[in-house]
Amino acid sequence: MLALGHLSGNTVHLQRFERFTTLADFGAWLARPGDWVGGFDLPFGLPRELVLALGWPTEWAACMTHYASLTRPQLRGVFQAFCASRPVGGKFAHRATDGPAGASPSMKWVNPPVAWMLHAGVPLLRAAGVHLPGLSDGDWRRVALEAYPGLLAREVLGGRRSYKSDDPKRQTAERRLARMDLLSALCRDAGATRLGLRLALPQAAQKAVADDGSGDLLDATLCLLQAAWGQCRYAQGDRRYGMPSASDALEGWILTAPFPSSG
Repeated sequence: MLALGHLSGNTVHLQRFERFTTLADFGAWLARPGDWVGGFDLPFGLPRELVLALGWPTEWAACMTHYASLTRPQLRGVFQAFCASRPVGGKFAHRATDGPAGASPSMKWVNPPVAWMLHAGVPLLRAAGVHLPGLSDGDWRRVALEAYPGLLAREVLGGRRSYKSDDPKRQTAERRLARMDLLSALCRDAGATRLGLRLALPQAAQKAVADDGSGDLLDATLCLLQAAWGQCRYAQGDRRYGMPSASDALEGWILTAPFPSSG
């Protein structure tokens, strides 16, 4: 699911949603000529600690090539063996960005299976030749940034308030109200989040987002806002679109996640 829109001043105008039913269709869209900055809800890299422990290449492109060459059953076995040797409470290796973003480790293969999202998504981005700031040079007219909608949602709703569920039985009125409250805050005030951006979308789109219990439409919208923030950083002279200059070139960084102060 993609949310498509444009930035005008500090207002992000959502124009439409585009849904893909196959990875091939998504890859074809990525490869089309165009001018866009996109936020994609999938990890772009693996934890350096994991890569070093496994003896995999520590250069990002080589590491991603190796990762893509392995099947999911092979990766599951490698990850399970890695976790088995570690103490309770520290089974998974984390990227530096995971803590500040509140994100799951990119090696996690269940609940949520973000390792498979990386395995499916990053090869498509690379094959399309898009530009990945801080990771891989590509077509500067098509810029892909790692986004995480949960980071922005928690900033508005707080950490304990859920707004979505993949289980239809858990798509409750309470979660719908959370989606409506989140939308209302984003549309009302550019100061509702650290991004300093206001969302504008048609009434029909507001209803569609509120009614979508899976949260797919809302997550796509939040990624759109995060991508717009990166575009603003670029317009202000930051050629990394907001990615911290000190971030790990193997691990990558989640867009808008605060970078720890060196002081």
